[in-house]
Amino acid sequence: MALFVYKFGGTSVGTVERIKSVAEKISLARKNGDDIVVVVSAMSGETNRLTAMAKEMQAQPTDREMDVLLSTGEQVSMSLLCMALHEMGHDACSYTGGQVRILTDSSHTKARIQEIDDHRLRDDLDAGKVVVVAGFQGVDEHGNITTLGRGGSDTTAVALAAALNADECHIYTDVDGVYTTDPRVEPRARRLEKITFEEMLEMASLGSKVLQIRSVEFAGKYNVALRVLSSFSEGQGTLITYEDSAVEKALISGIAFNRDEAKLTITGVPDLPGVASKILGPIADQNIEVDMIIQNIADDDTTDFTFTVHRNDYQRAKVLLDQVCGEMDAKQVTGDDAIVKVSIVGVGMRSHAGIASTMFKTLAEEGINIRMISTSEIKISVVVDEKYLELAVRSLHKAFDLESK
Repeated sequence: MALFVYKFGGTSVGTVERIKSVAEKISLARKNGDDIVVVVSAMSGETNRLTAMAKEMQAQPTDREMDVLLSTGEQVSMSLLCMALHEMGHDACSYTGGQVRILTDSSHTKARIQEIDDHRLRDDLDAGKVVVVAGFQGVDEHGNITTLGRGGSDTTAVALAAALNADECHIYTDVDGVYTTDPRVEPRARRLEKITFEEMLEMASLGSKVLQIRSVEFAGKYNVALRVLSSFSEGQGTLITYEDSAVEKALISGIAFNRDEAKLTITGVPDLPGVASKILGPIADQNIEVDMIIQNIADDDTTDFTFTVHRNDYQRAKVLLDQVCGEMDAKQVTGDDAIVKVSIVGVGMRSHAGIASTMFKTLAEEGINIRMISTSEIKISVVVDEKYLELAVRSLHKAFDLESK
């Protein structure tokens, strides 16, 4: 008998009919003899509906009360799913994050899980019950309801799988696995049967929306085997696990991209110690996350400093940089919010030379100019003009032989 943790997202439980379909999937697993713990998100659209109501009451709702409000969305899903399972003859019991005792820190709207008391869940499993848990939420040491931030139900599922030492954690979504790239950009993208935690972490951080990045980090830390599957079709999905050294790994596993990029440059900065700190300090103080950074030193003892931020932070960061420009007696600040980041990812590139040159040559042959470059052991990222996004992805997908077999 195996133990699985299933997670169903908002589209999977978006209607009463879909909740019944989820119950049927769970019923089949139970008939096969498997123990099942289910984590559910709020029904699709429910979180937005609750947020809109909150803003009708208060222009800037307090974080604590937003957590109390938004946590109710998952409670609707979990109770309806248990009712559907009861109707099918299964013993099922639902719990909020607080009832399971998913203990978090006190950072409302973006809490992190610290501990899980699994005794109640194990007792129910031993009694032959299906356990349904509200995702996205927990409780702090003071008894306050907390939420885990966007995509937090994935993290709930992985954390429960780790605590229960589950055989696998299945993330059911509206896609049937992890693809070599977004099929909406490259129709010949291929579903991967397996991908490593490292690669999935890079893909998630670089723009792939299949899994929430914190859940991948958690899974890698506690060695929880993750499988991404479709709620709407049968299939084996994609298994995310540690690399099998016995298998020859493909050079590149996938191509990720992020449209939400913006670039800022401050030119003519005096080349003195502490320049980077003086430029990025005010940016960090405003909680603006910086991604790629390039510094070029000129012959006249000045430097040009370029970095990227999320597009939503572009205007705010530019205002701050204009102030820094005046204080440092630099020449000017320029910016561009019509750029994208395209990345190739693969653990196979560790042991193979020439990956970067192939990437750069491919883009050059398509007339795509590279604005910035960033590398790590298993990824190479480039910033290019937004208009070249689809061309860049498709040409790289072909160059690294990632097309459907």
